Amino acid sequence: MTSKQRAYLKSLAMDMEPILNLGKASLTPEFTVSVEEALKARELIKLNVLKNCADDISAIASTLAEHTHSEVVQVIGRKIVLYKPNRDKPKIVLPKSSK
Repeated sequence: MTSKQRAYLKSLAMDMEPILNLGKASLTPEFTVSVEEALKARELIKLNVLKNCADDISAIASTLAEHTHSEVVQVIGRKIVLYKPNRDKPKIVLPKSSK
């Protein structure tokens, strides 16, 4: 993903509300499945990590991205933005890379 594409996704995510909250239980298989389903439906999602979650937010983001085969767009504060293109019905068209 190029920096231009990442910036575009960040601008889309800026107005989004978090659709999932990660709490004290941290990453569970059920939460990972929920993230996967949300990515399939929306392609771009924002997650909120609650204050009672003791794990490192960057580590959570990279682990989620690895398990769901998505990309971390941004980690800012206690918010995580993930992107996974839908191969069948793409909803978000990324700007072309200049290469």
